[in-house]
Amino acid sequence: MLFPSAHIDTFCRDNLPPSSDWPELHFDLPELAYPERLNCATTLLDEAVARWGKDRQCLVTPTEQWTYGDLLRRANQIAQVLVDDHGLVPGQRVMLRGANTPWLVSCWFAVVKAGGVVVTTMPLLRSPEIAKLIEITRPSLALCDYRVTAEMTKAAGQTPVVTFGGEEAEDLVAVAGRKSGEFTNVDTAADDVVLLAPTSGTTGVPKATMHFHRDVLATADTFSRHVVKPESGDLFTGTPPLAFTFGLGGLVIFPLSVGAATLLLERPTTVELADAIAKYGVSVLFTAPTAYRALLRENQADKLGSLRRCVSAGEHLPAEVWHQFHDATGIRIINGIGGTEMLHVFIAAADGDIRAGSTGKAVPGFCAEVLDENGQPVPDGTSGVLAVKGPTGCRYLADDRQKNYVRGGWNLTGDTYTRDEDGYFWYHARSDDMIVSSGYNIAAPEVEEAIDKHPDVAESAVIGLPDEERGMIVHAAIVLHDGAVGDEEKILEIQEFVKQTVAPYKYPRSIAFLDRLPRTESGKLQRYRLRPSSSAVPS
Repeated sequence: MLFPSAHIDTFCRDNLPPSSDWPELHFDLPELAYPERLNCATTLLDEAVARWGKDRQCLVTPTEQWTYGDLLRRANQIAQVLVDDHGLVPGQRVMLRGANTPWLVSCWFAVVKAGGVVVTTMPLLRSPEIAKLIEITRPSLALCDYRVTAEMTKAAGQTPVVTFGGEEAEDLVAVAGRKSGEFTNVDTAADDVVLLAPTSGTTGVPKATMHFHRDVLATADTFSRHVVKPESGDLFTGTPPLAFTFGLGGLVIFPLSVGAATLLLERPTTVELADAIAKYGVSVLFTAPTAYRALLRENQADKLGSLRRCVSAGEHLPAEVWHQFHDATGIRIINGIGGTEMLHVFIAAADGDIRAGSTGKAVPGFCAEVLDENGQPVPDGTSGVLAVKGPTGCRYLADDRQKNYVRGGWNLTGDTYTRDEDGYFWYHARSDDMIVSSGYNIAAPEVEEAIDKHPDVAESAVIGLPDEERGMIVHAAIVLHDGAVGDEEKILEIQEFVKQTVAPYKYPRSIAFLDRLPRTESGKLQRYRLRPSSSAVPS
């Protein structure tokens, strides 16, 4: 039974999956007993200022220092612009596009304060990808960093685009600066949708996961509170975009929930990340296994002495990398698995509970099982599909794939795991065609679609290949049209073509040219037979 909604625009509630298709939700911890009326921006920001004062350090960049009071005032000013100047009403969607900056954070809070629904997008996405998200989420407005407007403008269609961070008189920052900064947050329901977080499906067609105000707080009251255990004096930093729920939690929700601060960096190199940690005295780091490998490979461990907490997610963290990092720094990396559908991490372990190579145990507030193909629990030590329940869960926006992810009340993550007799979960592989590379989820069919648009390509097939550095890389087997030459020059040409069509991190780093793709007699592609040949040139 849903609480009475504050949304005037009912799009989100109208497009929730039927309650019979929801996962079972558990609120077993006392801190998860949320009130019926709840705006998560009030809890995370307004109440933080009331508790710790407006002068407390909040957001730091190499060029700026924002206090909690600064963030509150600017979020209120932008909320005033959204409501007064653009007519935003509760329930309408606002798409955000930008790098990890204080202005992006203030836009996020402004939308939430106004009772809007945030649609997060990464600045690397190209216009066809953005257009798909606009089609399914129907935003009333897009707020875009002035440096990355080109692709957004191409995709926007009838959706107004407002830029921020620039110098023009009509830039959102300038317009907001003329507002009073007095704003009353909309009295949303705890189960009003506040976030539409996109995730790519294995078909290449994006899905939008629907999360409530209480879900945002639940990530802080489970994984953050019980595993990360942040302190008010901590300074967080990390590499995931705020458009990723991993980044939103680790760089905004978790620090603000305890009065801590965040150092926001825009796509730092490994050396820049290490230098920033040393310069600013960062104590909590969120990043993917790829970054921990790179810090070791580039001999940056001696700059990490201020760290007390390191969190890894996005892909499996091998035991070897965990041990090497611990040997070099003395830090025990907190490995975890989460997902956009669940909003954040639901299996992890910290400190003396860590077993290197294992993902850990179910985070307090969650329960997990390994199930067979019939949805029945398997004995410990037997592999199966990882299934999870907790205070958050999958709700796709008007998408029939809801029935694939949620079965029998469980969220099925698409990962193959075993559980040992002590309750630790051990990762084996993805159960679908999703390629997880450097923490990014990449749908093979989406990359195939981009490759096939090249005029010399007859057809293609994409798989993930194991890679020591990235976990997996995208590998493409390509059949060229007659007359086209499959050489190193053609490989580079196709790679650049794909980078201009989809987000650059999705491009195939390995390509093999084949005379034909392996198929069964019925025409079904045999992906297991796609292996790099001598013509594959990783890049």
